[in-house]
Amino acid sequence: MQVRWTIAPLLLVAACSSPTSTPVVDKAYVRLAAVPGRPAAAYFVLHGGARDMTLTQVAVPGVSRAELHNSRTTGNGMVTMDSLATVPVKAHGQVVFAPGARHVMLFDVPGSVRAGSTLPMTLRFADGEAVTANASVIAAGDVAPE
Repeated sequence: MQVRWTIAPLLLVAACSSPTSTPVVDKAYVRLAAVPGRPAAAYFVLHGGARDMTLTQVAVPGVSRAELHNSRTTGNGMVTMDSLATVPVKAHGQVVFAPGARHVMLFDVPGSVRAGSTLPMTLRFADGEAVTANASVIAAGDVAPE
């Protein structure tokens, strides 16, 4: 019995100090399009879990299509977007989706979605795991939430 009592506190300390085992989404928001009918964009910070994973899809209820994209500047100074099939997420790493960089294009956002509301986003990974986060909705000209 003495061995159990000696090991038990060590196991509790180890469990409390370990980082999260699943991915976590932080600072999620959706910027509505300036022109009705154009795509909106979703941004967030994705914190990796205990193992390397691959983000394959983002789904938002009522949105017909969500695409992973990356913005980049070409050699002649033009900004363009590339579609991304997947986004690697390192174990305990961080992947930022931000204006001018990686983002999610949201097509056919329902007209009922207004600034000040929230939209649930479900991030799906290659291994079948999924994480849902609520994204704040802002208007096209609003300052991004902190």
